[in-house]
Amino acid sequence: MGKLPLDLLRQFVLVARAGNLSRAAAQANLTVSALSHQMRQLEERLQRRLLDRGPRGVSLTTDGCSLLEAVGEHLDGIEHALTRYHARHDDELTISASPGIMSGWLVPRLPRLVAAHPELELTMQSGSALVDFRRESVDAALRYGRGQWEGLHSERLFGEWIAPVASPALVAKMAGADPNDLSGWPLLGDPNPANRWRDWVARYGGELPHRYVAHFNSFEAQRHAVLEGMGVAMGRMVMSRSLVDAGLLVVLGERYLPVQDAYWLVYPARSREHRGLQVFREWLLEEAAAYCRQMPQPEPVEEP
Repeated sequence: MGKLPLDLLRQFVLVARAGNLSRAAAQANLTVSALSHQMRQLEERLQRRLLDRGPRGVSLTTDGCSLLEAVGEHLDGIEHALTRYHARHDDELTISASPGIMSGWLVPRLPRLVAAHPELELTMQSGSALVDFRRESVDAALRYGRGQWEGLHSERLFGEWIAPVASPALVAKMAGADPNDLSGWPLLGDPNPANRWRDWVARYGGELPHRYVAHFNSFEAQRHAVLEGMGVAMGRMVMSRSLVDAGLLVVLGERYLPVQDAYWLVYPARSREHRGLQVFREWLLEEAAAYCRQMPQPEPVEEP
């Protein structure tokens, strides 16, 4: 059989973890056809079928699971050990963020960063999954939570406020209805397991509806439903403020409730000396401070 090329094993681990040739090919900067050919080449050299190919992706066979278990962690260790030797270009910067904060907060401010620092070459990655700094070439990420991510440096940017939001079309349709009494308004269920509607009622009074107009499993889908006038959502202001300022959404009653979670800049120790990240961090903290000054500052309340 001879020695296996290390790249074949790397690509196999990518495919095995992604469970999808298209996603793995994008990560490896290959075409799906080229990656599929490499996987068949690996199977031929090992004389084992490693992958079951189906219309919705790929899954590991028993031999595939054994191979992943045998080589996966070792390849991770090699990649981690070589990280310090990778060429570091001070003007190249890769930032990851969830779709909400990326499109609703960060992107509208990026022109100011580019104008002030045209030397930076930015790569912005938007996705819901948390970036794995051990395996991915990402310098820093913007995350939502309480700042407790083991092994990473976390700097708080700003907190979050919630408020009921609706489209101007729905507000016009509900003309005469009290925006401070939502009992007669069509409400959309909160994708957040914490149920922000419950928190809102506990703080400002009222009753939860017997049923919501609809439930969505993501804030992005819910926000589109609100923009279409389907109902009122409990909006997170960091993601909704730009739409409110543009006149596409209306805050009902102009009352805001602070929550315990916040937005953070998160990065691994290897990024601390990266000049590009230092520039981005300084700019980001200034933008965050300016944003905080513009936001309402209600009295903090204890969440249930």
